[in-house]
Amino acid sequence: MAILAVNAGSSSLKFSLHPLLGGQVQPHVLSGNIQGLEPGGSPEMGWQYRGAKHHRALAAHEGASVFAVALDSLRELIQGLDGAPAIDAVAHRVVHGGGEFTASVCVTEEVLSRLARFNSLAPLHQPHNLEGIRRFRTAMPQVPQIACFDTAFHAAMPEVDYAFALPRELRAQGVRRYGFHGLSYQYIMSVLQEKTLRGRGRVVMAHLGNGASLCAAQDGTSVATTMGFSALDGLMMGTRSGSLDAGVLLYLLEQGWTHAQIERLLYKQSGLLGVSGISADMRRLREEAAEGSADAQCAIAQFTHRVVRETGALTACLGGLDLLAFSGGIGENDVLLRQQVCERLAWTGLHIDAQRNRAADGKQAWAIHAPDSRIEIWVVPTDEGRVAAREAAALLESTQALQQACAP
Repeated sequence: MAILAVNAGSSSLKFSLHPLLGGQVQPHVLSGNIQGLEPGGSPEMGWQYRGAKHHRALAAHEGASVFAVALDSLRELIQGLDGAPAIDAVAHRVVHGGGEFTASVCVTEEVLSRLARFNSLAPLHQPHNLEGIRRFRTAMPQVPQIACFDTAFHAAMPEVDYAFALPRELRAQGVRRYGFHGLSYQYIMSVLQEKTLRGRGRVVMAHLGNGASLCAAQDGTSVATTMGFSALDGLMMGTRSGSLDAGVLLYLLEQGWTHAQIERLLYKQSGLLGVSGISADMRRLREEAAEGSADAQCAIAQFTHRVVRETGALTACLGGLDLLAFSGGIGENDVLLRQQVCERLAWTGLHIDAQRNRAADGKQAWAIHAPDSRIEIWVVPTDEGRVAAREAAALLESTQALQQACAP
């Protein structure tokens, strides 16, 4: 038996297969990504199984849905594995659960309808997450589809952090801070608490990738985060602006900008891409910066500055810092960024070990602090799929237990 964890995007589907052993979710045995799922796209599937990488183009027949072709190919791949496991449930990453969904749920039509109300708060993610669930429900009607929310980890944040300085009637309508990247933070926290006692203290976690945020946690619970009402707030990101003076939006409206133009600006034309004018990919910007591109250097410096600035703010919220953790595509792989961030935070008593920092390979949790550092520093490769699988398994177990208890 196994849980299939998926993350459906606008043109891709990430997946990982997690066996159940003694009721416990195991690390994935199969993982991959199907790309080219936009209408008229040319789907391709890449996957890793038993340490070997594979890739193939998927044949989409004329008139056939590329997503349906992708799901058929994924099922064939799983069924072709040695000792092909039965799928107990499909666990879906859903970015926004609002204030209504603070724990994972089994998806029904009513749940889908309620979740669709948050589409405008995460337009790059939410509509595609929900469309993925609909497709899987059609393809696997007998398999429970479980929605696991990025916002759930932050549900216990104190009001002083989640409330905006706006009239209460707007808060009653759901205008408040929610926080995101919760599945990632939940995984990072679980690893830290296994590895070090400091994981139960004052922790700042940095999920740095195309989407980027920071989270402050005390005793494993989120108490503050940089993302807010939508996935636009906080840090500068790949193509998203991060925190922005609301007066800029008023100015753009006065200049005749439409809602669609502003949405595209903030979600797709800003961040590393907008500042550099080159790319949203930090790896490409590092290459350009090394060759002397002032625009690439400016974008990297601004990104680094925002991470340092917001880490300082969250440290103040915690009343000090015991541990700083890096994760996400940039956080796990960009040696220079980690070094620069930590050097600028040295006033806290945080000291990075340059050799250990270079040795972090993004494949395992790795401590990179120097022996004299008052604060521990870790690199923790995240695994949102495994958290989603755990959530789904726990929900299925509790549902079965409830059904048995209520049986005549």
